[in-house]
Amino acid sequence: MTAELVRGQNHPLPDTRLEIRVSAGHPVLAGATLGDEQGRVPGAEWIAHPGAPSLPGVDVPGQAAADHRLTVDLDAVPGAVHRVSVLLALPGPRAGGAARFGSVAAPFVSVAVPGGTEIATYTITGLDSECAVVALELYRRQGAWKVRAMGQGYEGGLAALLGDQGVPHHADLAARILEAVVPEPTPVTAPAQHAPGAERVRSTAPPAAADPAPTVPVSPPPVPDAPAPTTGGGP
Repeated sequence: MTAELVRGQNHPLPDTRLEIRVSAGHPVLAGATLGDEQGRVPGAEWIAHPGAPSLPGVDVPGQAAADHRLTVDLDAVPGAVHRVSVLLALPGPRAGGAARFGSVAAPFVSVAVPGGTEIATYTITGLDSECAVVALELYRRQGAWKVRAMGQGYEGGLAALLGDQGVPHHADLAARILEAVVPEPTPVTAPAQHAPGAERVRSTAPPAAADPAPTVPVSPPPVPDAPAPTTGGGP
């Protein structure tokens, strides 16, 4: 039976080898962070992202796309890891994508046996101005693993999400991740109107600095350990 989760609900995982499937209908970056019992991520080496897609027990895609498959082997993650957070982020308007999740269809994520049936699903509804979100959390509790539907969104984007998990130098790291996935486009300047024989002048002014991203989530964290209903009519 497949558990259809809503925000804050959890479900036990019957297997430690998993496939996380993402269907967004628009390009998103998919990644994962490895955290301790408090969910703190000690550094960049504990983040799987397109620029560094493999960690012990975790593999993520190498590019932004509308559909993703992430593979997780919870038996292979380091013993200090108690949480694996699956994150989604919008590449942004410079890549021709959406600027916020509220302007596109709600992403759908599922946890499945690799190449097999789904264990739990979650449609991430209720997002608006956020452009990054913790979709799911796989967490260890009393020696067993569970999945929890998170849907914790960040208006400040990937930098705010990583900062909330305690990642050092999160703003610089987020910028590097996004730049690796979506290179800055080459500026195209229109031909200048000039008199015959005059030289054209290309602007060399630097772009304006962006406002710093907030480091607090827009969406409050879900209530932990809310049991999930299952479909199929069984007990």
